[in-house]
Amino acid sequence: MLNKHILSAVLAALPLMAHAEHEGTVHLDEISVVSTRPAASLTQPDIETAKETLNKTAGGTTLVDMDTVREGRTSTIQDALGMATGVLAQSRFGAEETRLSIRGSGLQRTFHGRGIKLMQDGVPVNLADGSFDFQAIEPLAARYVEVYRGANALRYGASNLGGAINYISNTGYTASPLTVRFEAGTYDYGRASVSSGNVIGDLDYFVNASYFDQTGFRENAEQLAKRINGNVGYKLSSDIETRFYLGYARSDSNLPSSLTKAQLNNDPSDSFLGAVGQQKRDIDLFRIANKTNILLSDHAALQLSAYYSHKDLFHPIFQVIDQDTNDYGVEARLSLDGELFGHKNELLLGFNPSAGIGYDERFVNIGARRGARVNKLENRATNLEAYVENRWYVLPELSLITGLQYTHAKRELDDKQFTTAAQDESFEKTYVQTNPKVGLLYNLTPEIQLFTNVSRSYEPPSFGELTGGLRPNILDAQEGTTFEVGSRGNSEFVDWDVAVYYGKLKNEMLQTAFFTAGNSSTPGSQTTNADKTIHAGLEFGMTARLPMQLEWRHSLLINHFKFDDDAVFGNRRLPGIQKSLLRAELMHRSNHMLNGFYIGPTFEWSPQNYYVDFAQTVDADRYFLWGLKAGQQVNKHWAWFLEGRNLGDRKYAATTSVVRNQGGVDGALYSPGDGRTAYMGVTWTY
Repeated sequence: MLNKHILSAVLAALPLMAHAEHEGTVHLDEISVVSTRPAASLTQPDIETAKETLNKTAGGTTLVDMDTVREGRTSTIQDALGMATGVLAQSRFGAEETRLSIRGSGLQRTFHGRGIKLMQDGVPVNLADGSFDFQAIEPLAARYVEVYRGANALRYGASNLGGAINYISNTGYTASPLTVRFEAGTYDYGRASVSSGNVIGDLDYFVNASYFDQTGFRENAEQLAKRINGNVGYKLSSDIETRFYLGYARSDSNLPSSLTKAQLNNDPSDSFLGAVGQQKRDIDLFRIANKTNILLSDHAALQLSAYYSHKDLFHPIFQVIDQDTNDYGVEARLSLDGELFGHKNELLLGFNPSAGIGYDERFVNIGARRGARVNKLENRATNLEAYVENRWYVLPELSLITGLQYTHAKRELDDKQFTTAAQDESFEKTYVQTNPKVGLLYNLTPEIQLFTNVSRSYEPPSFGELTGGLRPNILDAQEGTTFEVGSRGNSEFVDWDVAVYYGKLKNEMLQTAFFTAGNSSTPGSQTTNADKTIHAGLEFGMTARLPMQLEWRHSLLINHFKFDDDAVFGNRRLPGIQKSLLRAELMHRSNHMLNGFYIGPTFEWSPQNYYVDFAQTVDADRYFLWGLKAGQQVNKHWAWFLEGRNLGDRKYAATTSVVRNQGGVDGALYSPGDGRTAYMGVTWTY
């Protein structure tokens, strides 16, 4: 009754209030409103700041909002980056191992990634030799992901073909005090994550602990992972912040064999262990890092960082590979804002040396156990990288970006076990190169950008290329020149990100499979330098807001990778990668009634067969997959999702091995993708 009287009094007063406003201004006492939200972190940019930085790049970049990714299953690199413009992320047998490639980088790799600088919070996840492990990343700990395609990653000192991917963690400024998430699904899939973040005076913290396991769609594909990631920041003053990062990952993975096409079409869940027996990849990884940002003035900032990582790898394949590696590095980045010839100018200088030492023992594989030791190696990788990038605003809407990157890399191997001098596998190889870049960025309107650039790329081999076979394999560094043109922008109804690129490469590192005696089901690999190759393609991402509260979102890749007048293979296409790949979804998003509810189909389409040997005698079949996703952000505390994948139960190859010439014979070269699966999840936030 009291509420009714109050409501009646307010309604009765409205005409009087309107009349008073019409007659004259009512002067009220001044009220000061003070925000209780702490200032943002200096070391971890928020998502809006990251977007602004990405949009200053004269080339292809993408920002992945992990809140969008968490609308469905969030487990693998493919889950996080499968819809990112320009990124090919194809999970190997539904696990965390992934074929991760940008513009054809690491073209045939489905394990121990290469060709991309993978980072967490701006600190490299890569080992000093350039390789990286997908299992090191926990996607549920990230707030967003930055993708700098190709030489656009110069601001992180990268010179490789693929560019850089940077997972940015939450901090106490962006995280909730408590978030709990559970996922469950087909083939005993289970995932749990607990995170917490808060600000206490000048100190903030964020911590995430997660657990994941599954038996998997295929036989001998069991996976288990436990991870802890956290960071603690402290503001020494309003201009200085230091932040410590800690990460631990334990991943145990059984590895199913590749199949022939006949086996895949008969029963893709099978795995044939062969004479060697069970194969595994078990990883223990520990990382610690520090990053300190110092605002020197209103126009200058300095960032200092250092990191150390330790990895144990137990890896029974054609041999038992037992590795113990220690990697460390430092970086200094200085940014200066000012004027040049009377125009606005932004300068970035960076210096990041790194080194690593690895102890590598090889044993006979006896059912995934160590037999007799057959080799003992010690490898060292050292890198000295320096870079400069300058952005000069010729006009307020037109900027000229120039850059230069210098690489000095050394790879050393010391053989500790041999009988005769002829068996000594020791070597030392040095790689040196300077790589320029120039680009133009034009703001056609505040919402539409046009860009173009030309750049050099350079990539020394990792030990996976140099020692990936039965004996060392000394390679030249891969280098090339890439031209790019594109546009990004947004409007009321459409957001887009499109780029076309053309690259001419020399000494591209191409990987081929080999089979050891008695093991024809799971191959090893060998890498060689091609003479000249061409990498060209289209990257097209789009979000369209349609009538009836529909939203269409897609990522389209068109790849044209080929030899360039090769003495053996002429102008044939490079094998092992889709000619084109479309991932898309069409969601109905309710803005009333069931507020926050979404439902719609998902698609993955590889419309052409593609070859899996250089001689083009065998191929992988085209495929079309469809699924369904639904969920709701019920309120600020609760969210849920349901997702079905490959609901048509299509038999298809997710990835393949690659050989030189299969001679038209059906070989064990195909890694089947998951069959029909279903997942559900719930998130509670305090």
